[in-house]
Amino acid sequence: MERRKFLKNMGLGSIILPFAPALTGFEKDIFSNNNSAVLPKALKPGDTIGIVSPSSAIFETEPYEIAVESMEAMGLKVKLGAHVKNRYGHLAGLDEERAQEFNDMFRDPSVNAVIALRGGSGAARIIDKLDYEAIAANPKIFIGYSDITALHMAIYEKTGLITFHGPLATSTWNGFAVDHFKRLLFDKEALFLQNPSEKGGLLTQVKNRTRTMTPGTATGNLLGGNLSVLTGIMGSEYFPSDWNNKILYLEDVGEAIYAVDRMMSQLQLGGVLDSISGFVFGKCTNCDPGNGYGSLTLEEVLDHYIKPLGIPAFSGTMIGHINDNFTIPNGIEAEINAEKGTIRLKSPAVT
Repeated sequence: MERRKFLKNMGLGSIILPFAPALTGFEKDIFSNNNSAVLPKALKPGDTIGIVSPSSAIFETEPYEIAVESMEAMGLKVKLGAHVKNRYGHLAGLDEERAQEFNDMFRDPSVNAVIALRGGSGAARIIDKLDYEAIAANPKIFIGYSDITALHMAIYEKTGLITFHGPLATSTWNGFAVDHFKRLLFDKEALFLQNPSEKGGLLTQVKNRTRTMTPGTATGNLLGGNLSVLTGIMGSEYFPSDWNNKILYLEDVGEAIYAVDRMMSQLQLGGVLDSISGFVFGKCTNCDPGNGYGSLTLEEVLDHYIKPLGIPAFSGTMIGHINDNFTIPNGIEAEINAEKGTIRLKSPAVT
């Protein structure tokens, strides 16, 4: 699921309905800048997972079939959103349709969890239409990545609900992804996340190495996702307002290095980097220097912004547009070890 490919082929929307009257007084205190974590309930075999399409459209039938069969193979029942097969240009329906679908899944007592069908582009179009009151009143697992980052950040900022940066319904559900998904969301494990140490017959590990930028350990609440989507909502009320004691994790796909540099600069100028306690970069898939002579490397860009902070930081963890993908809970306290390239959750992310 490459976000750049989505952008070219169709783009990602989002899901959200207009949020009726403006909040005042006590309601504002509940739904604005809520810093207390709200844990969703764990999944169990026989539960129903709702599939929504908050972003780009899918144009063939097979991906829907694979998505449903993948969920069923994990012992879950599936409910497709009412507009999941709609199309409006590159988007999976009008903004209002995608918003209604999303809100209805959270309001539906028969649905135990919600997963995005795919990413792409466009989620930020509808974060002002999410029914945050309904989400807060019906806390459920919500999972997805890439463009879905906009929804994760908005929900966290407005409700405090722990949501999950992890596979999409149409992702490659291999043993690695399924194992981490089930242990976190079914078995209530406080996961210890470390890249697989597979040498593949070589003298040393070559694939999926981590790189220490600044050694040490740091504790803080995990928060982040796709770099370009995250920076795209900066300055709005849906962007997290408090980055103190946060471990920022990032990933991206198909971005030129100069663009990564620009977005990291935006995080620096916006005060985010000066606030965080730790930093983790996953994969930047197909992020090539390009543009001829003299381009910086990704390593040089990350070091430029992160090393002067003096906080524990590492890169290369299994987060991103890859098949072997960790499921990361936004808002859960964790400890990172930058020398070992590990993330240890301090508590379960579901109840």
